[in-house]
Amino acid sequence: MRLPVDLTDASNVADSGESGIADEFRRGFERLRADFDVPGPHPPEVLAAAQEAAARPFEVIVPGTGAPGRWQHVDRTDVEFLTLDPATSTDLDQAFAVEMAGDDVLLRYAIADVGWFVRPGDPIDREAWRRGVTVYMPDSRSGLHPERIAEDAGSLLPGSPKPAIVFLVRVGHDGDVRLDGVERAMVRNRAKLAYSTVTAPDLPDAFAELSRRFEASERARGADRIQWPEQEVVRAPADAGHAFDLRFRPRVEAERQNAAMSLATNMAVADALFDAGTGVFRTMPPLDERHTARLRHTARAFGLDWGNDVALGAFATSLPVDDPRTSAFQLAVRRAAGGASYTPYSEFETEDGPGDGGIHEGRPWHAALAATYTHATAPLRRLVDRYVIEAALAIGNGRDVPDEIESAFAELPAAMRRGDARANQVDRAALDLAEAILLQGREGEVFDAVVTDEDDRGVRIQICEPAVVARTVARRVDPGDEIIVKLRAVDVVERRVEFERVG
Repeated sequence: MRLPVDLTDASNVADSGESGIADEFRRGFERLRADFDVPGPHPPEVLAAAQEAAARPFEVIVPGTGAPGRWQHVDRTDVEFLTLDPATSTDLDQAFAVEMAGDDVLLRYAIADVGWFVRPGDPIDREAWRRGVTVYMPDSRSGLHPERIAEDAGSLLPGSPKPAIVFLVRVGHDGDVRLDGVERAMVRNRAKLAYSTVTAPDLPDAFAELSRRFEASERARGADRIQWPEQEVVRAPADAGHAFDLRFRPRVEAERQNAAMSLATNMAVADALFDAGTGVFRTMPPLDERHTARLRHTARAFGLDWGNDVALGAFATSLPVDDPRTSAFQLAVRRAAGGASYTPYSEFETEDGPGDGGIHEGRPWHAALAATYTHATAPLRRLVDRYVIEAALAIGNGRDVPDEIESAFAELPAAMRRGDARANQVDRAALDLAEAILLQGREGEVFDAVVTDEDDRGVRIQICEPAVVARTVARRVDPGDEIIVKLRAVDVVERRVEFERVG
C-alpha cells in the first residue's frame, strides 16, 4: 500500500478533518513499527563497516584478457544498460540490456553486486541475517543494508560505473530460458526510467519481444502468475461524504514486461543450480480446492464470469486491466496463495523431497510459475539472493561454490521465513490500518457482500465496494451467498473493523 497523498506531511493536508486522518496514519505507523519489531537504524558498527566497504578499491580488467578471478570485475561500461523502477526508487537492484541474437532474445541482466560490499560473517552480513529482508511501509522503509550501500555505492544509479553481477540469459522463440554466462563486471546505467513516464521508444526493441515470449511460455506451462495491484490512499471526491478512499492501482504494461526479465533470469539460474546440485529454491504448492472455491465466490462477488473449465491463470489474465474489479480479484488471489517457502537442494536429495507440495518430477517447483525457480535478482532487498548469486557466479565460471556460501543454504530458509513473516505482517497490518481509518465515521452504513468461506471462526466476507475482506457471524449461509452487512464498529488502534449481517 502506498500514500501518493503524503499523509505523514502536515503541509499536504488541507483542513482539520484531513489533519486528523493524517495524525491517525502517523500514530498508526508508529504502532506498526513497535508491534512487529520493525528494525530501526543500523547499529554504528554496521554503518562503519558499510563506509569501509564502499571505499574498497576495484580491480577492473579488460574483456578477453584472461579468466577473471573471483573478485575481479570485467569492464562492461560500453554496454547500454538501463533501469526501470518506480520513479522514487533509489535502491536499484537491476539494470538490463536486451537485443536480438539470431532467433534468440539475448538479455544481459546486471544485478547489484552486494557480495562485493558484504562478505559472509562481517558486521553488515550479521545484521542482514537478523533482518532477512527490507520492510517497506507506506511512510518509510527498514533497509536490509545501510543506505551507504543500498542507495549509494551498491545501487545501480545512473552516472558513475557500478559493480554488478551480469547474467547472460537466452530466451528462445518458445520462451524457454537458458543461462549462458555469469560474470562480475563494472557497468554504467545510461538512464533511470520510471514506470509512470516510460514510453516504448525509451526501451530496446527486443524488450517487448522478451516479455511476449516469456508470457507465451507461461501459458503453455499452465502458470498462474498474477501481477498484484497496488493499493493507494487517495482523496475522495468532494461529494463523497468522507475525505479519503482506498483504491487499486493496476500494474502498467511496462511493469508486467519488466517482471518477465527478472522471472526469466531467476528460472535460468535455478536450473543451473539444480543441475549443479546446489542452491536454495523458491517453492510453492498449488492452490487447494478450498482456496480455489473461495476465489470463485470472490469472482462472483465482483460480477466476474469465471467458467468452470478455465484455469485461474488464464482467467486472471483475461480480465480487463483498467477495471477495479480486476484489481480486487487479484488481491484476493494474493491473499489466498500463501505457502511459498525456501527449500535447499539438500532436501531434494531425499526420496520424499521437501514434503510441502513444492516438488515436481523430482525437481523443486513453484506452482504459480509452473517452473523451477529461485531468487537471485534483488540482493539489495533480500538476504537469500546474495548467496544464490555467489553460487551461480562460481558455477558459471567452472569454480566450486565457496564453502561459506554452500553452508549457508541450509540456514537461509529459516532466516528468510522470519524476515518474510514480519514484512507480510506489516504489509497486511498497514492495509488493515488504512481500512479502519478510512471506514471510521461510517459506522451504521450498509454494504453488499459475498460469503467466500466458512469455518469455526465464522464466515469470511468480501465487501464489494470498497474492496474489503472481513469476518462476521452469519447463520444458514454458504460460500457464494450474497448478503447485506452493516459496519458496526471500527477500532483504529487495533486495526479492526466489525460488520454484522442485516440481510
